[in-house]
Amino acid sequence: MLRSMFSAISGLRAHQTKMDVTGNNIANVNTVGYKSQQTVFEDTLSQVLRSGGSANQDRGGTNPAQVGLGVKLGGITTNWTQGATQNTGRSTDFMIEGDGFFVVQAGNEQLFTRAGSFSFDAAGNLVTNSGAILQGWTAENDGTVNANGPIRNLSIPYGQGTAPRPTGAGAVEGNLKAGPLTAPPTTVETSITMYDDLGVAIPVTYTFIQTGENAWTVEATTPDPADPTTPISLAPATAVTFDGTGALLTGGSLTLGTAAAAGIDFAADVTVDLTGLTQYGSASTATASDQDGYSAGTLQSFSLGSDGTITGIFSNGERKTLGQLALASFDNPSGLEKAGSSTFRAANNSGLAAIGQAGAGGRGLLAAGALEMSNVDLSEEFTGLIVAQRGFQANSRVITSSDEILQDLVNLKR
Repeated sequence: MLRSMFSAISGLRAHQTKMDVTGNNIANVNTVGYKSQQTVFEDTLSQVLRSGGSANQDRGGTNPAQVGLGVKLGGITTNWTQGATQNTGRSTDFMIEGDGFFVVQAGNEQLFTRAGSFSFDAAGNLVTNSGAILQGWTAENDGTVNANGPIRNLSIPYGQGTAPRPTGAGAVEGNLKAGPLTAPPTTVETSITMYDDLGVAIPVTYTFIQTGENAWTVEATTPDPADPTTPISLAPATAVTFDGTGALLTGGSLTLGTAAAAGIDFAADVTVDLTGLTQYGSASTATASDQDGYSAGTLQSFSLGSDGTITGIFSNGERKTLGQLALASFDNPSGLEKAGSSTFRAANNSGLAAIGQAGAGGRGLLAAGALEMSNVDLSEEFTGLIVAQRGFQANSRVITSSDEILQDLVNLKR
C-alpha cells in the first residue's frame, strides 16, 4: 500500500520535470538558435514478490511476480534539427545551414553557439549580445587565410585604409568596323582611368585611326594637367593590322610610358593587351575593358561567403579578403553543457571540438543577413503540456486513493 504512494510521488516529480522542460521550450519559442528538449522517463527498480521457476518434467515454468517502485528521469534529450530561417538584412547576422557551431571567446573560456546575431564593439570585434568575441582566422596582407593556424578574435576594421596600386596592365577589346579607307579616315576612341604609383587618377584615351584596308594605328594620350584641351602622348602610334577573316594579325600590345614633363609617371611601363580586337563589318565596339590599378581607399562594408570568408569592400571599389569565420563540430553535440546566453561548452561526453572551415568536415555552410530561429514546435509542446498535466493529475489521484485506503485501515480499530 505504501509502495503505491511512493511510486506516485516519483511520478509527480518526473512529470513536474517534464512540465519544467516543456515550459522552458515554450518560453524559448522565439529564441535565436534555440534547440528544443524532451524528457525521457525510465522505471525504477522493481521488488520481486515471487521468483520465476523453470519448467521440468512434472510442471511448467512460472514467471516472476514483480512490483515496480516508480518512475525516474532517464534523461533530457536535445532536438538538433534545423530551425526556420528568418531574413533580417543585417550584415552581421549569420546562420549555419547544417551542422556546426560558431566559436566565441568569453574571457578565458571558449564557448560555442548556434545563435548568429552579432554586432560590433568599440574595438571593431564581432561580438555576441553578451560580449563574447567571435573567433576565426585573420587574413594576411596578401589576402590569404591560413585555416590550419590558431583562431583568434575576428574584427572588421571600418575606416581602415588600403594603399593604392599603380596600373601595370590594361586591355582593349571589341570590334573595329571593316571598310574602305575614307576621307577623313574612320576614328574610334575609348577611354579608361589608370593610376600612378601614388594612386593619382590618370585619364587615358585610346584613339584608333584607319590607315588602309585592314590597317589601323592606335595612340594613347592623356590631357595635359596645365591645359586639359591639349593631349599628351603616352605611347607612339602603333600599327594594328588584321587578316582577311577579321582576326588580329599584328599589333597585339601597346606599351604606355611616362610623361615626366607633365608630371605623369607610372610606376613602370604599362602593357595594354590588344589581342581581343577584331575587324568585322559590324559597328565599332572597341572598348578599354580593363586595368589593374586603383587609388587609395577605406573599408566601407563587407560580405560573408558561404564558406565563412569575410570580404571587405573599399571606397575605391576594391574587394579584399579580411578573414574567415571558424566553425566547430562535435562527435556528440548532445553531450555539450549549456553555459547560458545561448552558448555551450565542451563536456566529458561531447568529444573535443573539431574546428575548421564551413562546408568542410561535415560542418554546414553559412548565410549572411539571416538567423536560425528556434526549432520549438508549439503544437507538439502544447500536446506535451497536456500529457504532463494529466500524468501529474493521475499520480496525485493515486496518492489520494492510497490515503483513503490507509484511513480505512486505521478505522478498523474503531
